[in-house]
Amino acid sequence: MSEEKELAEYLSGFVTHARKTKFSTIIAQRTRHITVALEDIYQPHNASAVLRTCDCFGIQDVHIIENKNAYSVNPDVALGSSQWLTMHRYSEKESNTIDCIQSLKKKGYKIIATTPHNNDCNISDLNINDKICLFFGTEKEGISEDTKKHADGFVKIPMHGFTESFNISVSAAICLYELTKRLRTSAINWQLTESEKNELLLSWVRNTIHKVDLIEKDFKAKKKNRK
Repeated sequence: MSEEKELAEYLSGFVTHARKTKFSTIIAQRTRHITVALEDIYQPHNASAVLRTCDCFGIQDVHIIENKNAYSVNPDVALGSSQWLTMHRYSEKESNTIDCIQSLKKKGYKIIATTPHNNDCNISDLNINDKICLFFGTEKEGISEDTKKHADGFVKIPMHGFTESFNISVSAAICLYELTKRLRTSAINWQLTESEKNELLLSWVRNTIHKVDLIEKDFKAKKKNRK
């Protein structure tokens, strides 16, 4: 048994049975096959609503790109969802968008920009066999030129009204509903690995327990004495 799994099981002893059962159920539905990147979102309530949507649809990773606008979670909108997600922030490079894209491509993700484009496809027709990251841009300008240049594909939501686009949080909800519905009924291996599940469980348990540092210290002391 890995030390990480052993620690997670030890800490789970300080969590109620109901909470442990809920963790187990939710982790089984988490995925990294689809992820989301938010580029320079300057309205915290919109970005926070996307976090809540990601949690609801089982999307574990969210990538926050901060070129001009720093992002902070709006607790009234996110409703605690950020503590259950794995947040990746890009804010230290000259082009944080490129940094994010390169990092994702190294992990095997296709970059899919959510914007009307000459070569776009409807969200219902998007190929999900490969791992994909949906890029959402700012409320006014949309995705950046860097994203357009390096994107592997473009996707749109069919619209039939006068308004040109949905609010970003609505767009994310529609896209993730469509994609996760198809993903969960496919033959794709979309679930987390056992190692990822153990790592995530440890993170969630730590977020749940009061004064967890002291309990971990006691665990390490007991383990040391057993050797």
